[in-house]
Amino acid sequence: MSWHLRTDPSGFKTRWSDAAAARYRDAGHWRDETLADVALRMCREEPDRPLLIERDRRVTRAEAWDASSRLAAFFLSRGLVPGDVVSFQLPNWIEAAILALAARRCGLVLAPIPPNYRESEVRFIVDDCRPKLLFIPQEFRKHDHRRMLAGLRPVLGSLRDVVVVRGDGTDGLPWDRALSLSPAREDALPRVDPAAAMVVMYTSGTTGRPKGVLHSHYTFDYRVRTICEAWAIGPSDIVFMPSPVTHITGAYWAFDIPWVCGTTSVLMDVWSPDEAIECIEKNRCTVTGGATPFLRQLLDTATRRPAAMASLRIFFCGGTTVSPDLIREAAAAHPQCLFFRAYGSTEMPSTTLGIRDRSQADLGADTDGEVVPPTEVRIVDATSGADIAEGEEGEILGRGPEQLVGYLHPEDNEGAFDGDGYFRQGDLGRRVHGRYLVITGRKKDIIIRSGENISPKEVEDVLATHPAVADVAIVAMPSRVTGEKGCAFVVLRPVQSLDLVEIRRFLEQAGLARQKFPEHLVTIDELPRVPSGKVSKDVLRARAKAIAEAGE
Repeated sequence: MSWHLRTDPSGFKTRWSDAAAARYRDAGHWRDETLADVALRMCREEPDRPLLIERDRRVTRAEAWDASSRLAAFFLSRGLVPGDVVSFQLPNWIEAAILALAARRCGLVLAPIPPNYRESEVRFIVDDCRPKLLFIPQEFRKHDHRRMLAGLRPVLGSLRDVVVVRGDGTDGLPWDRALSLSPAREDALPRVDPAAAMVVMYTSGTTGRPKGVLHSHYTFDYRVRTICEAWAIGPSDIVFMPSPVTHITGAYWAFDIPWVCGTTSVLMDVWSPDEAIECIEKNRCTVTGGATPFLRQLLDTATRRPAAMASLRIFFCGGTTVSPDLIREAAAAHPQCLFFRAYGSTEMPSTTLGIRDRSQADLGADTDGEVVPPTEVRIVDATSGADIAEGEEGEILGRGPEQLVGYLHPEDNEGAFDGDGYFRQGDLGRRVHGRYLVITGRKKDIIIRSGENISPKEVEDVLATHPAVADVAIVAMPSRVTGEKGCAFVVLRPVQSLDLVEIRRFLEQAGLARQKFPEHLVTIDELPRVPSGKVSKDVLRARAKAIAEAGE
């Protein structure tokens, strides 16, 4: 399949293959409808069904559709046309889901900004994707977003309006005014081509400046449907979703899955394990997921009241390093729930789909999930690019109907794909049991000690089982003797202590080769993380380098 850049129906430069598009359409992987079509159909079938829950607030399908129709009228009144970008910096609030639906009904391109981003990041993203409108909270987690945007407005030339959600609208339009127009008629809205760009999501910038990842209606819809099919998600499920809606996992489960799968999604805007337990029990939630810290804290909290999680049947875990022992611990404590690891990225969401039933429980702990066709994965030698045998470690490349349609800036595509259109994930791993993957680390995380490659993940997984360790991340530290060496950043459990001697004893007892042992230890209160929960290893590498340069 040959790929080329084309101008898509919204005016973006995107990667396209006529052969791949024909194949995906003919097989039904890409359907010629958008979320707007699905939502209208579902709303007509059961308008009073709860769609979203946030604390004590509930919104039905009909109410969400009406609000999105009013917001669509607002977009039209502001002269927005298909392909225009609308950005939002909202927490997991119902308004974000209404905004997402309204934008997609109008053919607009969403550009989420995590709520914890500040002036520097907001300015970069707005300058980069040039949205016409920006939706912000008046205040969230004691930060005055309205004041921040007022200070930035003079240098954000693309913005026509700032809409303030849950505020009085000073220095911007209030949300209520944006919804004050009569609902837009269906015949007044444009017909949206599902091949058009639908969202631009920014990477966390751990490998340089953040890059805008473009997805179309086709790619987003395909992955949502396959998640529902693989895990049998349906109208009887109630989803608990604390992952930020400004990241791809949270967006799937808050914006699309309630419509596509018929579920009700329960949103949580500020993570608290105690409140999470209350929320799961109160709403009888059946499905949830998140990065390792969410699961670890949920398990620790649930030891005091395990019955609160009795309704859960699925917990998917990913986004960062996931210890096999954590999955086993969770499964032992809550046997009614299927716990498993899954793997993906903003560019190639859900490259694996975890496992499907309890007969695969061991694979759910020991692997990062199954690659389900038509998604294709290659494991190649990181130097030569040649395919390697099952069980051998190599670089992971992926291709499929859910793959990004390119980066916002076409030059960022250079080197990101091979000649056959496979995306270079930047991760290392092994193929096992035919279609299952085991992620062994990030390609850039490799520690090269005396010319030998060491993957930190293997060591992290073992250290995470030490009774004194609450959290751990290992990065490369410059060394005059060996070039690089391992530096372990460890978060200790209460009233525990740890030193390098004990770490070496523990790892040696676990059977690890000595060259893999970390040679420097730093204890910290918490690991730096991006909003999705992934450890910011670039921050830790910079700190390790500074420690080495200071001779500590």
